Order: sequence, then C-alpha cells, then structure tokens
Amino acid sequence: MIITRTPFRITLGGGGTDLPSYYSQYGGFVFSVTIDKYMYINLNTPIVDDLIRIKYSKYEEVTNVDDVQHDLAREALKLMGIKDSVEIQSMADIPAGTGLGSSGCYLVGLLNALHSYKCAPVGRQELAEEACFIEINVLKHPVGKQDQYTATFGGFTALNIENNGVVKVERPSISEDIIDELESSLMIYYTHTSRSTSEILKEQSKAAQDKSSNTHREVLDSLHFIKELGYKTVQAITSGNLEEFGKLMDLHWKTKKKLSNKISNSFIDEVYEVGIKNGAIGGKILGAGGGGFMFFYCPKEKQAKLTKAMLGCGLRRMRFRFDFDGSKVMVNVFNRRQSLQREMKMAAGLEKAVTEK
Repeated sequence: MIITRTPFRITLGGGGTDLPSYYSQYGGFVFSVTIDKYMYINLNTPIVDDLIRIKYSKYEEVTNVDDVQHDLAREALKLMGIKDSVEIQSMADIPAGTGLGSSGCYLVGLLNALHSYKCAPVGRQELAEEACFIEINVLKHPVGKQDQYTATFGGFTALNIENNGVVKVERPSISEDIIDELESSLMIYYTHTSRSTSEILKEQSKAAQDKSSNTHREVLDSLHFIKELGYKTVQAITSGNLEEFGKLMDLHWKTKKKLSNKISNSFIDEVYEVGIKNGAIGGKILGAGGGGFMFFYCPKEKQAKLTKAMLGCGLRRMRFRFDFDGSKVMVNVFNRRQSLQREMKMAAGLEKAVTEK
C-alpha cells in the first residue's frame, strides 16, 4: 500500500495568467500558497486478479487501462506504463469544483504514488511537468500550470512562466512573523456551491487569443493588470505591508470579474459587499469563479464581526493553516514479496516487448 498526501492551494496573486492562451504570448506570473487541506491517494495491488480498480465518487473495475473513464487516472497510468493490477482510491478534505485546485492535486498525488510504486522517484519539477503535460497537452483541459506546481512544491510559490511554458519556481523570503500574521488574517467561507470551471476558462482563453472577439481587448488588459498586481502582492507580503495586500485583493477581484460574466453572480456580489462592510479590506472567489470559497483579508479585531455577517449569509468559515510540505508519500508498505512479484512482472513485460519488436 502507498498513500500520498497533496495540499490544496489558495491563489494570492496573478491567477489566470498561467493559462497557455496567455503565457504563450506574454509570459505568466502566479503567487500561491498551500494549506492544510489535502487530497489523499491510496494505491494498492489486487490479491486475487489483475484488474484495474478506481474508486472516487464512482467505482470502476476494468481489465484494460484504455477503458478507465476517470481521465486523469487513465492517462497517469498510461504515462507510467501501468496496464493492469492496480487499485486506486482517492479521498479529499474539500469537494471538487470549489476553486482550490482539486484536479491538479489528484493528478500530482497519483503520479507521486505511481513513481513510488515503480521505484522510480523524480524531482518536484519533473513531477509537476508530468501533471501539466497530461492535463494541458494530452487531455486538452482548459487549465494552467499553477495547480500542479503549487501542489507539488507546497508553501509559498511564485511561478514565473515563460512563453515556451518553462516554469521557474521562486520562494519569496517571508519572515515567520509575517507568515503568522498573514495566516491569522485570511478568512475562507464556503458558499455551498461547486461548479465546473471549464466553461469559464474556455471563454477566457478564447477571448485572450481571438482578436476578433468582442471582449478580447478587455480580457487581455485585465490579465496584464492582474499579472502586475501579482508582482505587487509579493512585494506587499514580503515587506509585511498586509493592509496593502488586502487592498490589492479588492482591486484584483474587481478586475477579475471583467474576464467573464460567469465569474460572479448576484449572490456572490452580495456576499462580497457584506464582507467589505463588516471588516474585510479585500477578497475574492477562489479559483476561476462561479462558486466555491469566498476568500477575505480581514484584521483580527474585526474577524468576529465578519464571521457573524457571513453566517447571516449562510456561509460557514473553514479554518486552515499553511502547508509547507507539498505532495509527499506518507505510507509505503509494499513488502518484499510484492516488490519481487512486481519486478518479475515488469521484467516479463519488457522481455515480451523486446521479443515482439
């Protein structure tokens, strides 16, 4: 049995500029941090047969990897050359579709487990790129590179994304005192709604690329501005000017809503206004928008008032701490007999492949 634990993330600045439609033209920049809410992947081998079993919100049992319906699991298995004899189960602290990067967490955690299963560990950069390759290049999902990299590395990560897609990961220097103050000043509330981000991100990507689109210039200008706000956010946090960070969040949210009319709605707008009136300096919906978690920066002395106001809107607070580990293998208890059987099976498969050639 192998168990991996991969953290969810919150975006602090630059969100949306990590999509290929934008960074391939102008380069991207995203600043994020991971939190102590996790995706767990449990990988095991069947005892009595060679079937593939995938357990998530559904249950799959197939003989051929190509028949796996869970697209992330299927392509991860194929990338790693695993065709049968595996059981994969996933559990998460947070529902999918809530803006914290669940698909990236799942894929990074699964690839991490599969590398351990094959006794072929890789570095964090390669692990993140494998996940990006599957989601962006193979499955053509309308996603960027933030989720995979942030989940892999953990902690505070600043991602500089070049036009060719190469990601340079930086670790901003933030004192422990600033980290403690920031952690205690960020408030997250669940809106009790989840959504698929595909339509929002597809619309944004199309507008950023298609010069004939009616919203092309507005979306592009908004993304340019969001990237600049990302740089300013790093500066505000590293210097300890957290009130300025809160103001940048407010500006970011107002700019983000220009990317698509699906990012917000009347309920989200109302919740945001209630938050600002009750002590928050700035905030936004986490992720692409449309639902999920509302995220505020609020000074400690006003937090009780804010939470009471959010309860009045029907929103419950989710408490959290920052995570600094990234994706990690928590348990690996494959015994010697299983390892030998696995090695013999892989060797037999390699010998067969060579013979067929």
